[in-house]
Amino acid sequence: MTRPASFAVDPWDPAYGMAMGGDVDAGGGGGAAGSGALGASSAQLDLNVELPAAQWHPVTPDRPAQVPGTVLFLDGVRRIEARIWLQGDRPEPFTGIAASYAAGLVCCDGAAHIAGVNVERGLFTAYKDAPGIATRHARYPARPVKGEGEAGGGGVDQLSLALQQALSEAEVQLANAFRAQHADDDDLLIVDGPLRGRTHLPRVAGYIKTHQASYLQGDQAAVVSRLAPGQRTPVFGMGTSWRRNSWYLRLPGTPGVPWSGVVRLECSASLPAPEAIALADLTSVLLPRFASTPHKDPRAPQNLIPIGGLERELRRRLGDQQLLYRSLRAAAARA
Repeated sequence: MTRPASFAVDPWDPAYGMAMGGDVDAGGGGGAAGSGALGASSAQLDLNVELPAAQWHPVTPDRPAQVPGTVLFLDGVRRIEARIWLQGDRPEPFTGIAASYAAGLVCCDGAAHIAGVNVERGLFTAYKDAPGIATRHARYPARPVKGEGEAGGGGVDQLSLALQQALSEAEVQLANAFRAQHADDDDLLIVDGPLRGRTHLPRVAGYIKTHQASYLQGDQAAVVSRLAPGQRTPVFGMGTSWRRNSWYLRLPGTPGVPWSGVVRLECSASLPAPEAIALADLTSVLLPRFASTPHKDPRAPQNLIPIGGLERELRRRLGDQQLLYRSLRAAAARA
């Protein structure tokens, strides 16, 4: 098997992209929304799932007859430790990223506790013969990424997507392992972030706390601004590159600010409408109690207390970023 003769660590801070090529987000999930107005979305909407579009109004959910005894919060963080150049058997080098990522699960069943954490690392590159990188403090197994034929061995966007997919897989494995050990239908799983790739999980809703696009327009968008804490919009269907049902919910927040405390939730499009509506009611009753407060979290109230605490613990378990970076530079010098 062909091995790269050497590898080098790009000296640029990963947060600013590579000295050559595009940029990759080096942070975890759920960053702050950008400034300015939300961009319009090209998503195809079905506004008539729960109510006819002309009859939309804020929905005050009825308390479900049965509330789950356990609420699970699933989240993950990722961090690019360094950009890597791999020199193989061709003149131009291959790009890669040495990254750390961690998935975690919080169980709230009368008390909140971390039910599981999975920390992994990897060298993501399109160079199919790349070996892993072993440093004094961590190992980065090679994780091949499609795109061998592209200039530079695959774009940084591809590498970032592969990292995100690996994190999503780690999250799914963690949730499935917990549920296998606790065979119980009396739970609800909240995934921090879009539900894409995880819609097959039972009793699950995706929780999106920042807004990159305005999916609703006109009278339906006005309903979002009128929501009171604990109220939601009617459920609507949404299709982009994948289909799901969705709804907006307002958490307790700063009064008088149109989108303060507004989050969007989503579930599988395969759920029958009555089940999707029941899930929307359930999340609207349960989630406000987990809302954070401004004096404890700058992303309050959207960054739910269990998720905020889990993110801090996961980032701690990733290890010291500067130490890992120096270890990678030292390993490159020895290669």
